[in-house]
Amino acid sequence: MSAAAVTDRRERLVRPLLIAFLVAAAVDLFGLLAGVSVAHLVAKPLLMPLLAGYAAARRAPRLLIAALLFGWGGDTFLLFDADAAFLIGMGSFAAGHVCYLWLFGRARSSLPVGVVYAAVLVTFVALLWSGLPADMRIPIAGYSLLLTVMAYRATTLGPYAAVGGALFLLSDALIASGIADWPQLPAPDFWVMLTYIAAQFLLTVGALAPGGKLAGAAAEAHREQSTGV
Repeated sequence: MSAAAVTDRRERLVRPLLIAFLVAAAVDLFGLLAGVSVAHLVAKPLLMPLLAGYAAARRAPRLLIAALLFGWGGDTFLLFDADAAFLIGMGSFAAGHVCYLWLFGRARSSLPVGVVYAAVLVTFVALLWSGLPADMRIPIAGYSLLLTVMAYRATTLGPYAAVGGALFLLSDALIASGIADWPQLPAPDFWVMLTYIAAQFLLTVGALAPGGKLAGAAAEAHREQSTGV
């Protein structure tokens, strides 16, 4: 199959994969609000593979696709109500954050924004610490540090990715506050998934934004592959 045929096939998949992702997101969120657990169990594991497929059809960098698929691993393990599954899921998400950090490269970030993120991290972990199970404190603190750095570095890709990183941080903060038995919003799982889905989508959009450095690099790599350079 020629490179042009492969490109045409990919482009035809972009819209269906995006629509499928949005439908799965709507089903998942509706299931959480309506208390239809089977909808959540079916839809949640479909979210990141569909988003990764959409990103691949847009010729996304492999690191972005890897980050989304590690997110899928985290989503899947967090469906199980066990401490071991939670830790494995958190480890999968952590691997995804490492992929994001590698993807963002070495572009300079705003120092004042970094100070704000550092203050948020220290304050939140300090407030949360006593409410966490003793064996979960170090893993959650380490994961929170990695996630905060990812959210901070996401600002280098522009406003979409910056908001996505912040929402990812908020989503996991909601999970951690639940573990520490803090007062929760009504339908807490709905808010966790809403912020998480929006975060991953905005990080993807930010990475693929027209004219963005990652989109440009992916397009250049595709041209080189097509021409055999």
